[in-house]
Amino acid sequence: MTTPAPTKPSPAAAGRRSSLEILRDAARNNMRQYGMLIALALIVLLFQVWTGGTLLLPNNVSNLIQQNGYILILAIGMMMVIIAGHIDLSVGSLAAFVGAMTAVMMVRHDMPWVLALVLGLLIGAAAGAWQGFWIAYVGIPSFIVTLAGMLLFRGATQIVLEGQSVSPFPQGYQQLAQGFIPEMGPYTQYHNPTLVLGAVVLVVVLLQQWRDRRRQLAYELEPLPFNLWVLKCAAFAVAIVAVTMTLASYRGVPLVLLILCALLLTLGYIMRNAVFGRHVYALGGNKAAAKLSGVRDRRVTFLVFVNMGVLAALAGCLYAARLNAATPQAGLMFELEAIAAAFIGGASMSGGVGRVLGAVIGGLVLGVLNNGMSLVGIGTDYQQVIKGLVLLAAVGFDVWNKRRAGS
Repeated sequence: MTTPAPTKPSPAAAGRRSSLEILRDAARNNMRQYGMLIALALIVLLFQVWTGGTLLLPNNVSNLIQQNGYILILAIGMMMVIIAGHIDLSVGSLAAFVGAMTAVMMVRHDMPWVLALVLGLLIGAAAGAWQGFWIAYVGIPSFIVTLAGMLLFRGATQIVLEGQSVSPFPQGYQQLAQGFIPEMGPYTQYHNPTLVLGAVVLVVVLLQQWRDRRRQLAYELEPLPFNLWVLKCAAFAVAIVAVTMTLASYRGVPLVLLILCALLLTLGYIMRNAVFGRHVYALGGNKAAAKLSGVRDRRVTFLVFVNMGVLAALAGCLYAARLNAATPQAGLMFELEAIAAAFIGGASMSGGVGRVLGAVIGGLVLGVLNNGMSLVGIGTDYQQVIKGLVLLAAVGFDVWNKRRAGS
């Protein structure tokens, strides 16, 4: 009795199996990236229903961006620090110190606000270089150095302000955190420059998606099946159009959002495409292997903390501009918010993993939670409990993902 020869699967069946495998691999490889994005969408949907539509009203969306802009800026810098395998506990105190210094320069010494802002950023860079020196070249752990920095800059803030608030600020300085891009063109029901910016962003994103797909095909990589790729592009387009129309229905794009987008594009490109960004990932992933490969670990670590210092200074200036005052208690808990945003956005405790965009997504998750819970009347005590659980779940997901990948 002869055994029948196994039947060869049809090309159509093989194609279907290949598509499913590609989809499965894509979902597995991008789970960290898209999982939190889906979670953000679900949180927004939940509070949109719970608040009776208040969450996504144009004025509340603009307020949400302005309220959380400084935390998102800190989260971007913190993500880079964590990717490099370090931590920074001083960013809140440094933000308060720089905000106090710029306030004193403008209010007590009548310095032009532009010059005060530039000097404030330079102070932040110097503070980051000070801490980066001890961490990179002396070898003291970043936890200890930045803990000392947290105490140092908090005390310096008290000394500079002499225990009192300093205000008011020039109008131009306030507009950095409170202003919107000006209206131009003929009168319409929407903010014209915002519509133009939204159209530009839409075209750029779709072209980037098309270029990425062509590059994958050129290098004989396996892209998403065409139907799923079209669905992905459509989802991006719907999100961009929705945000554009929401902002254009009120006063347009907040200046804080422009600053945030500029940082996101610049630092995102550096981390993805520049040699420095690759060295940051290599250093956080395996420091010994990175040094053997020629990575100048001390220089990279030093520059990461200089960058964090500049971003902390910028966040401190924006926070002071939003309050129209520099206060001794500014910046409290900012470092914990930034660290939580980075981990929720996909950073790993072991370093070497994370994306700049993920830090923004993590910060938005916290911001939407804060705003939504306030709108529905949940007290700050319960808000802290919920945010703690969200952070624990995000880190737990990272641990589970690593174990699954290693099995």
